[in-house]
Amino acid sequence: MNSKDQNDFDANLVAYQDFLADVDLVGFMDELDDLENELKEDVDGAQHVSHLKKIIRWGRLSSILGFVTAVIFPNPISALLISQGKFTRWTTVAHHVLHKGYDGFAETPKALRSQYFAKGLRRFWDWLDWIEPAAWVKEHNVLHHYRLGERFDPDVVEHNIVYIRQSRKPKIFKLIWAFLAMSQWKLLYYAPSTIKQMYSPTKKESPDLSSDRLAPFDSVFNPFTPSGRSLWLKSYIPYVLLNFLFIPSMFLLISQAAAINVFLTLLLAEIFTNLHSYLVLVPNHAGSDVYRFEGEPKDREEFCMRQILGSVNYRCGGDINDFLHGWLNYQIEHHLWPDMSMVQYQKAQPKVKALCEKYQIPYIQDSVWKRFLKLLPIILGDESMIPMSGKLKTQTETP
Repeated sequence: MNSKDQNDFDANLVAYQDFLADVDLVGFMDELDDLENELKEDVDGAQHVSHLKKIIRWGRLSSILGFVTAVIFPNPISALLISQGKFTRWTTVAHHVLHKGYDGFAETPKALRSQYFAKGLRRFWDWLDWIEPAAWVKEHNVLHHYRLGERFDPDVVEHNIVYIRQSRKPKIFKLIWAFLAMSQWKLLYYAPSTIKQMYSPTKKESPDLSSDRLAPFDSVFNPFTPSGRSLWLKSYIPYVLLNFLFIPSMFLLISQAAAINVFLTLLLAEIFTNLHSYLVLVPNHAGSDVYRFEGEPKDREEFCMRQILGSVNYRCGGDINDFLHGWLNYQIEHHLWPDMSMVQYQKAQPKVKALCEKYQIPYIQDSVWKRFLKLLPIILGDESMIPMSGKLKTQTETP
C-alpha cells in the first residue's frame, strides 16, 4: 500500500470509528429486534406461499411466451422473455427458497422447502442453470452472507476484476473486456466460483485459512480434478444438453426452422440473462460509497451494521418492479434477515430505512442504473470501495 492509499485508509478508518461512536447502537438494535419480531409474527403462510407461487407463474409465463414467439423467427423480444424466466428462477425463486425463506410456513409445499428444492431430478424443473445448487448454497448463503465485504467474501468485485483494474490498456478496451465478461458471467465466473468454494476448506476445517489455500481456478476448469469433474458433470454438461440441445430439438416436432429459431434465440437469451443478472447483482455491494471490511465482526451489533454499510438497495415497491429486479432491490433487508419471504421484505424495507434515518445510519438507495454507473469506476480502477479495518466502537466503549 503506497503512502497515499495508506493515508486514505487511515482517514476512512477514523471517520468510520468516529461515526459509529456517535451511533446509539443499543437503541437501534432494540428497535431492529422489535421489527424482526413484528415481521416474524406474521404467520399467515397462505399469503406468503400464494405470493411465491404467483411469482413462479410469472417467470414460467415469461419463458413460455418467449418460446412461443421464438418459433416464428429469432428476435430480441423473445430472448428477453426467456431471459426473464431464467433470471426469475435464480434470483427470485431459488434465492429465497434456498435461504429457507418459506420453510417456516405450514402451508409451504414440500417442493418449495429448502431441503427438497432443486434436489435430484427436481433440479431440471426447479432451477437448472450453469450453477450447481449445493455449491451456490455454500458460496452465497454461507460465505457471501456471513463474510460480507471481507477477504473471504467470494463476491467482492474489487477482487474478482483485479486484472481489469490493474490493466494499463486504454479505458475503452477495459470496458469492452468487462462487458464481454458480463455477457458470459455465469459461465465464466459464477459456476466455477461456486464449485471452487465447494472444494475449498472452511475456516472451521482450516483455522489458518488464507487465500492461497483456496482451490485455484485452473483446477476448477480442469476436468481431471475433483472440482473440475464436478463443474463439468454438475454444471456445464447438464445445462448445455438441456438448454441448447434438448429444448431446441423438441421444436423439431413443428419444423426444422422452428428448432433453429429457438436455438438462436436461446443463444441471445443467454447473453441477456447474464447481463441482466450482472446489472442487478454486482452493484448491490459495490461503489466508492460502500464499505469493505477486514476480519470478522465482533458481535451481532457489528454484524448488522456491516450488512447495512456494505449493501445497497434499488427502487423498491410493487410486484412488477420487484419482479424485474429479482427482489435484489431489498438487499439491505435481505442481508439483515436472509431467511424471510419476499412479502416480508416489502413490509420491512420502509421501516428499516426509517430506523436508519432516525439513528443517522447511512442507508444507500438509488436506481439500479445509477448504481451500475457507480460500479464502472470500480471496474476501471478509477475508484475504490471504502476500506475499514479494526473493530467497531460504541458509545459504551472507550478508545
